[in-house]
Amino acid sequence: MTPGILSATTEDGLSLPVIDVTNPAFAVTATDAELATMCDQFVLESRERQEIPAPVRDALQRSMLGRGLIAASGTFLTGMDTYLLKLGPGNLGAEASPIDRRIAASFPALMTRVRLQDMARLLADGLSLTAAANPRRPFCLVNIGGGPAGDSWNALIHLHAEHSNLLVGLEIGITVLDVDDHGPAFGVRALQALRAPGAPLSGLEIGFRHFKYQWSRVDGLREALAGRHAADAVCAVSSEGALFEYGSDTEIAANLETLHEGTAPDAILVGSVTRDGEAMRALQSADRVATRPRTLEAFRSLAEQAAWSVQHVIERPFSYNLRLVKHRRVAG
Repeated sequence: MTPGILSATTEDGLSLPVIDVTNPAFAVTATDAELATMCDQFVLESRERQEIPAPVRDALQRSMLGRGLIAASGTFLTGMDTYLLKLGPGNLGAEASPIDRRIAASFPALMTRVRLQDMARLLADGLSLTAAANPRRPFCLVNIGGGPAGDSWNALIHLHAEHSNLLVGLEIGITVLDVDDHGPAFGVRALQALRAPGAPLSGLEIGFRHFKYQWSRVDGLREALAGRHAADAVCAVSSEGALFEYGSDTEIAANLETLHEGTAPDAILVGSVTRDGEAMRALQSADRVATRPRTLEAFRSLAEQAAWSVQHVIERPFSYNLRLVKHRRVAG
């Protein structure tokens, strides 16, 4: 493990770095122009890409990252497999193979790291404004399909570093709603490391709860929000690489409706929407993950129907990373 980087253990006993996007070891500093150039190269190479030969597929099956990508074909990448992609090639550890490092250095993996940075920044900026308008309320961070909830803890790292007195003495809770146990279990241990003396979240009282959740069954979301008193708290909901990327229009609408009803009027919602475009089509031809590309206009319309407005958008090659706020419903 690189000196100065915190670590936590997975359910399988593997020690992994705890991602802190403010740490240069994890931060992506590429400019928009540089990312655009890399994207063009990725699309060009995808046109020349052929079917994966059997020996290469066998090698992928034996690698940490390759196994997850192959298992995700036709379905979704798990929270922990996505977390591994976000570590970057220099932070994978001795267990990583050369293939793992090549995958971690790829353009799609880089954009997964950028997406985490965007989510954390969008959350932190939204929360700082909400908390300033009505201070000393409890903080409630709800993470849908969030696995370890790295975007939630990185938002808190931003806030604690930039507004030193904002979180001290507050009741802070992270609630993860995810079908899988492994990601949230790692998230608990990562948060323990982050709250240790001298660590980025030292001195803060932060609870972490996991609810098993399938977003086609919104009663579970409704119960989780009520249990966390989200209607009375400074509330930020996030779904990075999850609901808005894999969910159907009906599922997204039902979750947005439930979130509108169960959170405070000044709640914010941050998420990534799979972007319909050439870059995404090139990616899907390679990994065959079952995301559902949408135009920004289509998602904006879907959100408006549930009384959410898109407040801020960061356009990336594979996704729209955005923050939403509530608006009043129009009768009739």
